[in-house]
Amino acid sequence: MKAPATKPRRRGRRLTRAEAVEMFARFKALNPKPTTELEFSTPYELLVAVTLSAQMTDTGVNKATRRLFPVANTPEQIAALGVEGLAPYIATINFNRTKGANVIAAAHQLIERHGGEVPRDRESLEALPGVGRKTANVVLNTAFGEAAMAVDTHIFRVSNRTGLAPGKDVLEVEKALLKAVPPDYLHDAHHWLILHGRYTCKARKPDCPHCPIIDLCRYPDKTPETAVTK
Repeated sequence: MKAPATKPRRRGRRLTRAEAVEMFARFKALNPKPTTELEFSTPYELLVAVTLSAQMTDTGVNKATRRLFPVANTPEQIAALGVEGLAPYIATINFNRTKGANVIAAAHQLIERHGGEVPRDRESLEALPGVGRKTANVVLNTAFGEAAMAVDTHIFRVSNRTGLAPGKDVLEVEKALLKAVPPDYLHDAHHWLILHGRYTCKARKPDCPHCPIIDLCRYPDKTPETAVTK
């Protein structure tokens, strides 16, 4: 007698712990030492670059900082430029007037309150003009090696689509990621996720046929291979 067919096991919305481990193991195998695509050589250069990066591509920010940093790359040098002196170097940056004013104000605050050094605690970082939670997390993670999770639009999208850490807003996703990402992968997770969102799990048309975690991903509307532009 033929055995009755069994229904395939329905997967939950979230990745299981084992699936999360497998996800990051694959990311690590493909890119063992991920890092930001912003160009910097000191914590202060990173702070300035991230401050300028809102609604900008990293390539666009790098073009500006390649002109700026050889001339001024410390709080003292940036503060000496002033808003008007800084303006030509960041003219191609979106919202350059607001960002420029914040960069100058932050430089003065670093000099006055922190001896010209970038602080290593979240409270002091977020007290700087133009520095929010995401920027603070990037600096803590990338400059100081902290296991902080900066959630941008790419990471928010990947976390929700894949089922790794679904959430309604960036803070909810950040907290979910800190629980969902296996400890061994937490330091580099920010970079793996942002790169995956930038180049594979893109907003309008994710490149699902070339995704290394397609079998783990919970996204129901995967892009068929015939729809991917070669």
